[in-house]
Amino acid sequence: MKIPPAWRLPPAIQNRFGERSVGKQRAMVVDGHLLLILHKAPDAGEQTRVGVLFWRQPNGIWEHSGGGIGLQPLLKHLENYNTAEEKLQIAYRQAESAEDYFHLLEAIAPLRLSAKNMHATLQVAREGVPDDRDLIDLRDWAYEIDRSLDLLYENTKNALDYQIAQRAEEQNRLTTEALVAGHRLNILAAVFLPLTAIAALFGMNLNSGIDASSTFTFWLVSVGAIALGSLVRRWVVTGRWL
Repeated sequence: MKIPPAWRLPPAIQNRFGERSVGKQRAMVVDGHLLLILHKAPDAGEQTRVGVLFWRQPNGIWEHSGGGIGLQPLLKHLENYNTAEEKLQIAYRQAESAEDYFHLLEAIAPLRLSAKNMHATLQVAREGVPDDRDLIDLRDWAYEIDRSLDLLYENTKNALDYQIAQRAEEQNRLTTEALVAGHRLNILAAVFLPLTAIAALFGMNLNSGIDASSTFTFWLVSVGAIALGSLVRRWVVTGRWL
C-alpha cells in the first residue's frame, strides 16, 4: 500500500512504511504529524485485510487516503465497525442451533481482533497527540466497539458450549434408555427361554409318551420351566443363582 503522492509526510514516517502490504494497524507520530494505518472492518472468512490511511497534520487537519478532508472519513470508518457489530448482535439473537453459533463465532473473531487492534492504535495516537480531544472520543468509541465484541464473543461461545452439553446430555439419555430396554428384553428372554426350550423339545414328532400323559404332567412341566426361568432371570440380574 502506497502513501498518496500529494501527502507531505516526514521521511521518518515514509521510511517506516512498507510497499508490499498494509501490515498491522498502527500509529506513527513524528514532528506533530500523525499517520494512522487502519484496517477496514473484515467480513467473515476474509483473509486479506484492506488498509486505509488517515493523516493528521500538525495544524489539526485530517486527510484520508480514499479522498476527503476532515474528521468525517475517520468517523465513518468507526461507524462501519459499529454497524458490523450491530448486525452480529442481531444474528446472535436469531441463532438457535449449535451450527448457528459456530458460524457466528467465525464471523465475530476477525472483526473482534481488528477492533481490538484499532482501539490499541487509537490509544497510541491519543498518547502521541495529547492535545487533540477528538482522538479521545475516537479512542473511547473504539473501546466501546471492542468491549461489545468481546461480550458478544463470550456470550456466543457460552451458548455454543451449552448447546453441545445439551446435545451430549440428550445422547446419554437415549443411550441409557436403550440399555434399559435391552436389559428388559434380556430378562424376558431369560424367563421364557427354559419354557421355550422344553416346548420345542416336546413338540418334536418323537414317540416320547408325554402326549399320552395327564394334564397334570403338562402343568408340572410348565411350572418347572417357569421356575427354571426365574432362576435364569436371577442369574441375569444379580449374577448369582441363589
